[in-house]
Amino acid sequence: MTGVPASAAGGPSAAKGGPVGAVSGAPSGAAPSAPSDAVSGTAAAVHASAVPAVGVVSEAASEAGGDSGAKPARGGKIAAAAVNQASVWNIANLLTMLRLLLVPGFVALMLANGGYDPAWRSFAWAAFAIAMITDLFDGHLARTYNLVTDFGKIADPIADKAIMGAALICLSGLGDLPWWVTIVILGRELGITLLRFLVIRYGVIPASRGGKLKTLSQGIAVGMYILALTGWLATARFWVMAVAVVLTVVTGLDYVRQAIVLRRQGIAERRAALEETEA
Repeated sequence: MTGVPASAAGGPSAAKGGPVGAVSGAPSGAAPSAPSDAVSGTAAAVHASAVPAVGVVSEAASEAGGDSGAKPARGGKIAAAAVNQASVWNIANLLTMLRLLLVPGFVALMLANGGYDPAWRSFAWAAFAIAMITDLFDGHLARTYNLVTDFGKIADPIADKAIMGAALICLSGLGDLPWWVTIVILGRELGITLLRFLVIRYGVIPASRGGKLKTLSQGIAVGMYILALTGWLATARFWVMAVAVVLTVVTGLDYVRQAIVLRRQGIAERRAALEETEA
């Protein structure tokens, strides 16, 4: 069987090994033919060039993410930031939008039928209560589920002050609440908001426990004034509002103190950094 050509065996192996079979079938002392040498040289050249290519691909794959200590590509950071950016149409912002839409509805209900109808005042109280409840949930949802957006940062405080300001102005306009109370509360809220913007270059004034208690007391007091209460409840709401006014003034003064301290610290840090740079 030694005389049978290698190609007669058939199959892929024979096709791949054609030149080898030809060489093995030649006499032991004969030199390999020129075509066989050319084919072998070409195959060797292809194999030699393929090895560096594989090494380059493997190295690129390792740099792309195989090594846990490698730095991610700049494009990867941009893509990750785009994925992590919360959509404007998330649940927290939708609650804020709902609170903004409730403001004109609340005013219409509050002033319906002259503004003294107990039934319409009850509907107005319901709208005010929904707005205050959503105020508690939208911020919590945004912080818990990373839904904080630039729109929410701007719209949330506007919605808070809009619903509270609308309620206070309506109550004072109807004669249910003295105007000085409305002026003190709204003046404090607008003043502190402006103060936060003025010192934001030095840092952020954190919300205090007194500030949260102030917001709660204001909501309860204003809600009691919206309802057409009589008897001892009408007397109780006066004292609740008194507590809210006191907390409003005290926490406002505390914010002013924090702003002054924060500004002084910021100026001192800048001076120290400037001296180190000059030295």
